[in-house]
Amino acid sequence: MQARHLVSIDDLSLDEIRELFRFADEFAADPRAHAGLCPGMIVASLFYEPSTRTRLSFESAMLRLGGGVLSAADMKVSSTSKGESLADTVRVVGGGYADAIVLRHSSEGAARLAAEYSPVPVINAGDGAHEHPTQTLCDLYNLHVERGDIKGLDVVLAGDLKYSRTVHSFAYALARFGANLVCVPQPGFEMPEYVLQRLREEFGVEPVRADARRLGSLAAKSDTMYLTPQKPHQLSLFTDARGWEVEHVDAVYMTRPQTERYRSEELSETAYLRLEKQALQADSLRDAVVMHPLPRRDEISEEIDSDPRSIYFKQAARGVPIRMAILGMLLGRLELEAPLAPRVRDVAAVVEGDNPCPNPSCISRTETRHVLPRVAVQRPSRPGQSLRAFCAYCSRELDFGFIGCSTTRHFHRPDSSDLGKMRTDHMVFLADRESAQAQGFSPAGPARSGEPV
Repeated sequence: MQARHLVSIDDLSLDEIRELFRFADEFAADPRAHAGLCPGMIVASLFYEPSTRTRLSFESAMLRLGGGVLSAADMKVSSTSKGESLADTVRVVGGGYADAIVLRHSSEGAARLAAEYSPVPVINAGDGAHEHPTQTLCDLYNLHVERGDIKGLDVVLAGDLKYSRTVHSFAYALARFGANLVCVPQPGFEMPEYVLQRLREEFGVEPVRADARRLGSLAAKSDTMYLTPQKPHQLSLFTDARGWEVEHVDAVYMTRPQTERYRSEELSETAYLRLEKQALQADSLRDAVVMHPLPRRDEISEEIDSDPRSIYFKQAARGVPIRMAILGMLLGRLELEAPLAPRVRDVAAVVEGDNPCPNPSCISRTETRHVLPRVAVQRPSRPGQSLRAFCAYCSRELDFGFIGCSTTRHFHRPDSSDLGKMRTDHMVFLADRESAQAQGFSPAGPARSGEPV
């Protein structure tokens, strides 16, 4: 049977996530009572980047389930230093050493690549600035424990929203559950446009400026934004220059500066956002729980560690039962009754031309051996819309002017109705008309009025 992987939070349906919460509740009630679930099974930890909580919580979870672990906490001293590719590594480890692989890697899309080659389940423990689905499940589980229903909650995302993969995954998941997001970024590290675009197009989110006066000192130096999948039409009519008023917050999710991903010109002496005791006295934050994926630096004052609203150490501890549930599911020891998440994009290899992915940190660019660039195509849902394409590894949207067909050698505009008949694996993404003709493609029919052939 083909292995099931957890590469993105999108690989799970909402009902599956709720079932995982139910199993996690059982594991949390008595962590030592489930050693008979996975006896004789082994999980391998392959970490190309440093980790403490994620790696140890997965290993603790597997040991709690009665299994064993193989830990490669620093892949720089492995055969990688001799030039071994990620594809070969997962084929070897999954070919007999382990029953599942937990992978952390610096290149975005690395987990998706590993899943293509691994004969056993691959669990993404963080790939560059892309996604961290198990941290997202841990964060959602904490909201489930602390607040019950996630729908309608108002959650502040604060700090480095540009490079934090935990924030990106968390934002998508919160929008799917119907929660509202209040973005309080460190100046210069706002939520990336591609994240906002996906929130807008897939979840109906309408970003508007937020009136953050009731957030007090937390948002004093930040351009705050409010995003909600609940009130898109209401927000589209909103004209108050001060912004949408943030009246009440259920959770504050702080993040550290992701300096390991900064470019040299992004390193700044500007003081980073800091959550202090005084900030928690703001009207809208009186009932908010304080979360952090850890490790922290100075963005949360130690004086609020003892505040009952601060749950970040509980949050880390709850990573074990939710990861026990994840392992139990992927290893086939827990049966979920919920339907699988639907696949919304067709994926195909790039059969012609250069790698169209614009992301220099994508695995398709950092590891060229055994990596064939792939695209994920999102077809229009109604007439007049344009076909969109994304890198199938790192999810970055592709910029192209025309789409060629590798069989007919004709090229089409992205909004052409003819694309509905074209197979995804026959598509060639072309920058402009000149490059299309240089590669041997010709226009598909008469040009539009005023458009040169």
